[in-house]
Amino acid sequence: SGIGRNWPWASGGSSILAEFGTLHLEFVHLSHLSGNPVFAEKVMNIRKVLNRLDKPEGLYPNYLNPSSGQWGQHHVSIGGLGDSFYEYLLKAWLMSDKTDEEGKKMYYDAVQAIETHLIRKSSGGLTYIAEWKGGLLEHKMGHLTCFAGGMFALGADGAPNDKTGHHIELGAEIARTCHESYDRTSMKLGPEAFRFDGGVEAIATRQNEKYYILRPEVIETYMYMWRLTHDPKYRQWGWEAVEALEKHCRVDGGYSGIRDVYNNHESHDDVQQSFFLSETLKYLYLLFSEDDLLPFEHWVFNTEAHPLPVLHKDNGNKEENQK
Repeated sequence: SGIGRNWPWASGGSSILAEFGTLHLEFVHLSHLSGNPVFAEKVMNIRKVLNRLDKPEGLYPNYLNPSSGQWGQHHVSIGGLGDSFYEYLLKAWLMSDKTDEEGKKMYYDAVQAIETHLIRKSSGGLTYIAEWKGGLLEHKMGHLTCFAGGMFALGADGAPNDKTGHHIELGAEIARTCHESYDRTSMKLGPEAFRFDGGVEAIATRQNEKYYILRPEVIETYMYMWRLTHDPKYRQWGWEAVEALEKHCRVDGGYSGIRDVYNNHESHDDVQQSFFLSETLKYLYLLFSEDDLLPFEHWVFNTEAHPLPVLHKDNGNKEENQK
């Protein structure tokens, strides 16, 4: 029909932050390849709308109504529905060879708000990123949110006010928490979500959050932390994940997700997700590769781990050399 529709469950048919906010790298790249600026202009317009809007406590809710231009319900998540929007603010700046000042400012402002309102430390000393629902915190962290450790570390270099070390430390803390979520299961594979309430820490307490579907986010963070610090524990933690995947997820036809990572007996879900190949295995491969394979100064990974070239200011020559 040519008519766009949103999901009815998405806060009254709102658009989802991670969806409309995660086009930037691809559309800018498309403008670069085609020589047609219209694609980059479209995503820049989305960003301008978001920049102008009043944000509750500086946070970006997960839902925006495309008709009214107003936020839907005030639910904020650095995991599902929100995650890659923040990643793309940072990566748009990196892909522009650090010339996209608007993207840079929006990213560091967002991190400041996340740190103030969402990042908490458990009584056991684990740093986690909670979810925000209308001003109330839900002390739950999704596996998807674990990508943020790598994001904080990747963005550390440009952090304002001499906060580079602080952002690296934040990345390391998130990596440690996410490793604990793996370590505290029977299978040494992390659950879909884990909680910090009712006396538990980094453990899934609800049956519908105990599954693992071959997700890459924890390994993604290990890869970034390894590249940026060369602390050998990240390769060690990555290898623990390799052994667990081989032991519990490998089946005759490939690799399968697991229904309950706290159970001693595998119950496979009989699905090999496409992101297992494009992300989980790729990030593991990069974790154990030399740094000059897809080096960060020349490549940015989109949210599905596809490498896109940094558009260097003296563009043509460098890019030809990369081919």
